[in-house]
Amino acid sequence: MASADVAESAKIGEGSSVWHLAQVREGAGLGRNCVVGRGAYIGTGVRMGDNCKVQNYALVYEPAQLGDGVFIGPAVVLTNDTYPRAINPDGSAKSASDWEAVGVTIGDGAAIGARSVCVAPLTIGAWALVAAGSVVTHDVPDHALVAGVPARQIGWVGRTGQRLQESADGVLVCEATGERFREGDGQLVALQEGSE
Repeated sequence: MASADVAESAKIGEGSSVWHLAQVREGAGLGRNCVVGRGAYIGTGVRMGDNCKVQNYALVYEPAQLGDGVFIGPAVVLTNDTYPRAINPDGSAKSASDWEAVGVTIGDGAAIGARSVCVAPLTIGAWALVAAGSVVTHDVPDHALVAGVPARQIGWVGRTGQRLQESADGVLVCEATGERFREGDGQLVALQEGSE
């Protein structure tokens, strides 16, 4: 889009699109077939894998790292300052050298629901799902479903985003794909066909 602000040093992968009023800063890298929605912000040096979607008005601050197939819902914020202040203790205005940016890392296939805030530094695991309106302050395991303020784990999801259902033998099953998992030590382990 002609009205988007894309820095010359940003790398935009083949098939990717950046929509009206979006900003992609210096050194940012978008993979192939990504979509950056209207009014979204992609910070300096942010890395996005292939097939990512950053919806309207989302703010992805550096140094965020997004795996392949990550979904960032409308108005999501990925923060980068653990102790935000506009001024130093002596009253002088903070400059870039007065703080160190920390980032949010998101694994392949994960989804962050609309208006959620992810407070850096943290990692959100592959295929995890953050419910809309959540405030995430701690790392999220692969396939975890988290919700609330602050976000707490309320279940597990499969690669389709649907909640896994527990069978009589304690195995967690994705009804859409038939994939089977077992929970152990706060993590999911995929079961091979025919194993328990």
